[in-house]
Amino acid sequence: MKNRPHEPGMSRARFLRLAAGATAALAIGPLPARAAPTRKEDSMQTRPIPSSGERLGIIGCGTWQTFDVGSAEADRQRLAEVLQILFDAGGSVVDSSPMYGRSEAVTGDLLSRLHAHERAFVATKVWTRGGEAGVRQMEESMRLLQHSRIELMQIHNLLDWRTHLKTLRAWKEAGRIKYLGITHYTVSAFDELEAIMRAEKLDFVQLNYSLDDRAAEARLLPLAAERGIAVLVNQPFGGGGLLRSLAGAPLPAWAAEIGCTSWAQVLLKYVVSHPAVTCAIPGTSRPQHMRENVAAGMGVMPDEAMRRRMVADWPRR
Repeated sequence: MKNRPHEPGMSRARFLRLAAGATAALAIGPLPARAAPTRKEDSMQTRPIPSSGERLGIIGCGTWQTFDVGSAEADRQRLAEVLQILFDAGGSVVDSSPMYGRSEAVTGDLLSRLHAHERAFVATKVWTRGGEAGVRQMEESMRLLQHSRIELMQIHNLLDWRTHLKTLRAWKEAGRIKYLGITHYTVSAFDELEAIMRAEKLDFVQLNYSLDDRAAEARLLPLAAERGIAVLVNQPFGGGGLLRSLAGAPLPAWAAEIGCTSWAQVLLKYVVSHPAVTCAIPGTSRPQHMRENVAAGMGVMPDEAMRRRMVADWPRR
């Protein structure tokens, strides 16, 4: 498959100045219904959801650990700024789960404060056994997220997936959810993911994929493209340890060719430049990291030659 045509880039410095200024001015006030960028190159690139054609920004936000905070206003303010930066850049995907402690409740509170439910593409999960327990858990997620419809409901780590898939299909038909999917975060589950993707009609699959964990390229990403399944990527930074291992290491010379000024941007651009990937969902609680992340969704993306170069250079890191 071919990559989408390259879109013109914007300097990272200019983007950071714009994002910082917008955040300072807005604080935690309500967002406009739809904030249109002034220029095409100022906006995040998007990919279509194959089952509908709806487009999503290629960088989103995961909430595992990072949104599991208490009621301290400083913590909430910082996370509100993270979401503000995401939305202002043209992103929308916010992914959570009942497994993530208080993350669903915190996400719902922040989206209500920001009047941003209509701008967010909220994804969460069902993570329990049994049909009735699954229904109770999903209804609780809706209450915590403070919204009457969830854009994407996923079966977390394939737990009791046959039971929950029946419920999700009924909920989708009734309009309680817009899309359904399955998730996992380990290569050991790829055989089961593949079997379900081949046998069932799905809107989304969420899986682990990064520059140092490319197993999904062998079968799952091509299969998703073949079956018309959107792909959310968790652990685009290799679970966090990868970035720590790169701290202080100089960027390779080719990073400038794709507009990268940090290792986080290099890792994200490798992931989202795969044509089967719809959106990467790195988690962060730091506004400055979110600014870096969303900038990776803008400008020039690696073509196939650059992707091969990135892989070839990787063992020398």
